[in-house]
Amino acid sequence: MPALPSHGRLAVYDASNAPFRLVDYPLRPPAAGEVLVKVRMTTICRSDLHTWQGHRPGPCPGLLGHEIIGEIVALGEGVTADMRGDPLAVGDRITWSEYFIPPGGDYFSAVLDLPQKALGVDKYGHRAVTTPPHHHGGFGEYCYLLPRTWILRLPDELTDEEATPLNCGVATMIAATEAAAIRIGATVIVQGLGLLGLYGAALAKARGARWVIGLDPEPARRERAWYFGVDHALDPGDAAAVRAHCPRHGADAVIEVCGQPEVIPAGLDWLRIGGRYVLAGVVNPQARVTLDANLIVKKLLGLHGVHNYHPRHLIEALEFVAANRARYPFHDLVDGKYPLENVNQAMADAAARRVLRAAIVP
Repeated sequence: MPALPSHGRLAVYDASNAPFRLVDYPLRPPAAGEVLVKVRMTTICRSDLHTWQGHRPGPCPGLLGHEIIGEIVALGEGVTADMRGDPLAVGDRITWSEYFIPPGGDYFSAVLDLPQKALGVDKYGHRAVTTPPHHHGGFGEYCYLLPRTWILRLPDELTDEEATPLNCGVATMIAATEAAAIRIGATVIVQGLGLLGLYGAALAKARGARWVIGLDPEPARRERAWYFGVDHALDPGDAAAVRAHCPRHGADAVIEVCGQPEVIPAGLDWLRIGGRYVLAGVVNPQARVTLDANLIVKKLLGLHGVHNYHPRHLIEALEFVAANRARYPFHDLVDGKYPLENVNQAMADAAARRVLRAAIVP
């Protein structure tokens, strides 16, 4: 095995909305239970933008990036296989869960089967860069996978563009559409046609939905939605049109992925009696909304929040994309690529929605 480099570059920001600067931090051989990865691609999630902009808490000097794929550089003691038992070797291209949990079980993981909410859970791209081993986010050349991270070896046929959103965008929507309990013949409304909404539409179809109604105020996003299983792409301001495309009793499920709490009352109103509302986009603190709670009671509505995902959802995300890559143009969703030196331009383009999903390619 070739010798490890002594340092790797990271793109770091010092305060909200501050420019990123490239800094060298030392590399070391992976400790027991760790894996050292050379980053191939990191896509910029909206939550990266919100953290950088100060809309959600994040330590500084900060290192962002959690939608990552990479190649194994070195395996720590005890790491021999991925989460399905497939052997791992240096050079393998892998994805991994966006979070890792401390050793040992606790009530949430061992009893409630919610490992994504285990006490002490931490996430890649959510730590101060000064926290060892420093390389724990995607905005850099290398990343250490820490113990209790779920790892998946990627099949050769997936492109980097298809594979990189798996461990956040796709896995999150696997969890969201599962929570929506979509049945064969269902009508599903998706509020927001960014990356999450497009995957959500395709997944709703895969789960048997007859009609998928996608809502977004931007015409370009509505136009793109036709290629991802959306049957009716509408402006959310036209409530009458949304209602007209629902069955007489209302939609079976509504999935919010736009991040705007003010859309919630309309979503509840469009549901049929016994329908389900799933929120996955309102991840910023103080996302307050006023609604008629009596509507939830009288209509017997189900409300479900999705944050992080169960490890099984990462496997299902990989299988879904691999099985449907010829049906849906997942490759095209990553429509802007930037070297690490141009991370400031990548963030600016992503924030201004000049690209759907910007990718850092170190």
